[in-house]
Amino acid sequence: MKDRLKRIKEEALKNINGMNSLEELENIRIKFLGKKGELTSILRDMGKLSKDERPVIGQLANEIRQEIEKELADAKDRFKEKLKLERIEKEKIDISINKRTRKLGHKHPLLATIEELENLFISMGFTVVEGPEIETVEYNFDALNSPENHPSRDLTDTFYITEDILLRTHTSPVQIRAMKTIKPPIRIVSAGRTFRFDDVDDTHSPMFHQLEGLVVDENISMANLIDTINIFVKELFGKDMKTRFRPHYFPFTEPSAEVDVSCFSCKGKGCPVCDGTGWSMELLGCGMVHPKVLEVCGIDPEKYSGFAFGMGIDRITMVKYGINNIRLLFENDNRFLEQF
Repeated sequence: MKDRLKRIKEEALKNINGMNSLEELENIRIKFLGKKGELTSILRDMGKLSKDERPVIGQLANEIRQEIEKELADAKDRFKEKLKLERIEKEKIDISINKRTRKLGHKHPLLATIEELENLFISMGFTVVEGPEIETVEYNFDALNSPENHPSRDLTDTFYITEDILLRTHTSPVQIRAMKTIKPPIRIVSAGRTFRFDDVDDTHSPMFHQLEGLVVDENISMANLIDTINIFVKELFGKDMKTRFRPHYFPFTEPSAEVDVSCFSCKGKGCPVCDGTGWSMELLGCGMVHPKVLEVCGIDPEKYSGFAFGMGIDRITMVKYGINNIRLLFENDNRFLEQF
């Protein structure tokens, strides 16, 4: 019987070491230690042994049972730990960044142009201010000396939210807000989105960007305006660029002018791009602040005067980067943006 117990022990330990699942381990336990198991059968036959053999075989059988149970428990723990590690590995999420596939972005050409313009005017002593894109009729039109019958106030030209609330058509309302809250001297620029009804094509969009500037102080004249614009143009486009001021009409400035700049291709010599005129596009509008606008803002026009100017940032961006379609600035196409 001792030999039989030893064979059971050897077979049980061999089976335990070769198991591949918890189900197999349970089957091994049942085979050797279950109610009808091989070791259990031997213990049932203990009554057939002599009084001298019974304690010896009984002790050996119990030792073998304890050893098999210990090996079963250890194997079960090892297999559970293995399953746990496999599950952790399977469910693990790699939150690290692969530096080789990471793409670094850069400034949009429109934003880069806005920052360049703002920094240029900051270097000239201006302060950057901001204002809301949703405006009142009072700030967008009334305070800027635009009468009720002015075409820009028509429903077909302006995006109205209510009768008195609209999407601003220019950044000029920021100048009104500044003049009502800041005592002269005032020297500010403001850039942002503006909205007007317009058919979309290569050079027009119902949403576009403007930058406007305002200076209010004692003894401000047209000469100050012209000098400021000339410095700005030369700093932005080059020392060889020239400007041309043409009389124009704006309700909020008097006198008013539009400013042309030299052709970017021929620098004023005349070429097919400018049809031989030597002049490129109209760059901006400007003029001396209308006395009525100063009065509305609580500024004495007898003591103070000022000038204002405004330009389309989108147009400057297109010229600066050689972009021929304004829609490219708003479509967020990476194939386009990655060029800059």
